[in-house]
Amino acid sequence: MPKRITYYLSLVSPWTYLGHERLGEIANRHGATIDYVPVTVSAVFPRTGGLPLPKRAPERQAYRLVELKRWKQVHGVPLNVEPKHFPTDDRPAARLALTAKAKGHDIAELSLAILRACWVEERDIAGLATLREIADACGLDGQALLDESETQGQQRLDAACEQAIAAGCFGVPWYDVEGEPFWGQDRLELVEKKLTGAL
Repeated sequence: MPKRITYYLSLVSPWTYLGHERLGEIANRHGATIDYVPVTVSAVFPRTGGLPLPKRAPERQAYRLVELKRWKQVHGVPLNVEPKHFPTDDRPAARLALTAKAKGHDIAELSLAILRACWVEERDIAGLATLREIADACGLDGQALLDESETQGQQRLDAACEQAIAAGCFGVPWYDVEGEPFWGQDRLELVEKKLTGAL
């Protein structure tokens, strides 16, 4: 049986963006499957002791920017560490992605496109027009997905956040490999070791 990674992600997190493609590459190398579960930290943080970025101490905010610049350089990925539309509401994007998933679509590409829209393209992923354009560009029916996400998406998002919290998730990205948790894109080396049996 292939190993399974349950991947809890926020579609507005730079850390999710930094690790997203690498997770897919790791899974492919080792024949693992990924269950993509978009969540919103606006629901996770209050339940698990986290603080939204604007409420963190200035020292923590400053160090976050230092780390983003480091990891951007390490991975050689385009990333604007202070994009125009951040912070922004990630719930519309999460509802859209969860609706696409419920319709049977693989949301790896859609998730990456949404992340890039924020962190590379200076687009506001809280905007429904932006989300429709992104979904359409991924070969999906953006308007139909948005229409359904407006009626059923919040219920799906609530369930995803409850699932994440039940799994011990308190931040993103969060990777659960066969019941063992790993927090942060800087833990992907350990995720790979777990898949190979080295952990």
